[in-house]
Amino acid sequence: MNASNDLTYYLAAFVDELVKSGMKEAVISPGSRSTPLALLMAEHPELNVTVLVDERSASFYALGLAKTTNKPVAILCTSGTAATNYYPAIVEAYQSRIPLVVLTADRPHELRDVGAPQAIDQVKMYGDYVKWFVEMSLPMDTPSMIRYARTMSSRAVGTSLSAPYGPVHLNFPLREPLVPDLTATDLWTKYREENDNRLEVNVGTYSISDEKAKYFASILKERKRGVIVCGEMPLKKREDFINSLSRLSDALGYPVFADPLSGLRTGTHDKQNIIEGYDAFLRSDDVKKVLKPEVIIRFGAMPVSKSLMQYITRASSAIHIVVDGKGGYRDPTLQANYMVHTEETLFCQALIPNLTDIDKERNWIESIKSLNETTKAILQIKQEALFEGRVISELQELLPTDSALFVGNSMPIRDVDTFLFNHDKNITVLANRGANGIDGVVSTALAASTSFDHLVLVIGDLSFYHDMNGLLAAKLLKLNATIVLINNDGGGIFSFLPQSKVEQHFESLFGTPTGLEFEHAARLYGASYTKVADWVDFQNSIRTSLLEDGLKVIEISTNREENQRIHRNLWNNVSQEMILSLNGEI
Repeated sequence: MNASNDLTYYLAAFVDELVKSGMKEAVISPGSRSTPLALLMAEHPELNVTVLVDERSASFYALGLAKTTNKPVAILCTSGTAATNYYPAIVEAYQSRIPLVVLTADRPHELRDVGAPQAIDQVKMYGDYVKWFVEMSLPMDTPSMIRYARTMSSRAVGTSLSAPYGPVHLNFPLREPLVPDLTATDLWTKYREENDNRLEVNVGTYSISDEKAKYFASILKERKRGVIVCGEMPLKKREDFINSLSRLSDALGYPVFADPLSGLRTGTHDKQNIIEGYDAFLRSDDVKKVLKPEVIIRFGAMPVSKSLMQYITRASSAIHIVVDGKGGYRDPTLQANYMVHTEETLFCQALIPNLTDIDKERNWIESIKSLNETTKAILQIKQEALFEGRVISELQELLPTDSALFVGNSMPIRDVDTFLFNHDKNITVLANRGANGIDGVVSTALAASTSFDHLVLVIGDLSFYHDMNGLLAAKLLKLNATIVLINNDGGGIFSFLPQSKVEQHFESLFGTPTGLEFEHAARLYGASYTKVADWVDFQNSIRTSLLEDGLKVIEISTNREENQRIHRNLWNNVSQEMILSLNGEI
């Protein structure tokens, strides 16, 4: 038995099968125990390898690649605590249905639980946050074991792409010596003749029968006051879904409450029924009382808006239909009457032919459109102060079509929900909304920048601080992106929460000012840096950044108390105007 051959051919077969199963990208963090896999992945001519030192940043970078390509991406690290740093990104991938293939090197079994260095229990270490786990066998160069390696590889990719998408984990116990023979004969093809019958995992699509389509159509025909809610949708096939959803909305006479991550607010498609001001006008209890839907159809992930979620939860007498094309269960309101596992576009297309000759209640949708227009007129009044909400409206005007806007969690995503309005300019809005964390956002956004000519990340100072290590990717990989750093010196979201009233402990526990000078971080990672003084300065800085290559950091300092005051004044103005507009029940 030749240990070098065992290691080389077994792992080469595994890597080669990843590529044959459709994988194009891998992100590796250097380490000793993972040496053979790292070398073979770097050697494979059809696998693009990115090397990033910090495992947490690397895993979020891989998540960004998978998010924008809708294809599985591999991540590889050495044994021990290196693997634990993958956990946040794995949780996000699971929650947001992103296909990751997680590869962790490990000590062989005889070095476990005996005090060996860099040895921890890695078996099922990610628990239920991976769809599948396998403890790989020790490498052996035999036809049956090569077949095993290829089968596990193909199965891993296929499982990550089966409904719903998500991460899988393969743990590799490896003995020394750890250096494979990259000059070996038939490195990628040994035993291939014996393995022509390789495993291929085919992933299908959930469909809907004609009978079921007619059934749901009959339910909707009887209910004239309906609302369609659309949350985050994957980028793949989004255009077909948007067009089909528009036709369904027209056929039913239902407005569409469109989350900014749905893709429905921007682009040249028909937006006459797209409602984007709902978060503001649904804050009014008077509006909630009047806008009583008879049916709610929901597509995609749960929207960002808390007031919309409260509206859905409150509509307990309505029929709730949740359409999930990936076979999951996403209904935190617990109001669903029907969980429909049908590909979303197919659902729309199947229902439309059965919805002819509907006697629509035009007053329902027109009244909601009127509320929306009134709301937008108030929200579009530009604030002269450096107000965080205006950052979004300014960027919508400044960004060219087909660019991307990546937004951090807490306040930035909520401001996008409130201040990103319908526009024919196509701007793809992205965010990490699976677990809603503030970690890893820089790394994910920088990976996403590789899919767009222009990408701007809007992020708060605490979230930026959490992932400053991610800036290294931009320097090493020569990425082009602009970061708009909104610095309110702390956690701005907490100013809107009840704990803000406990003044004696608020700043130390929740406000958490850091006083950091972020210019130094930008310089450390080779980014250009600008701190803006006013809106003209901001506009000029954004225009300049879009013309320059590399990483650009534009910092805008805001005041948490002033920001909260302006937000609340706008929402109060909307609520007061709603009372005047309603004039009784719709």
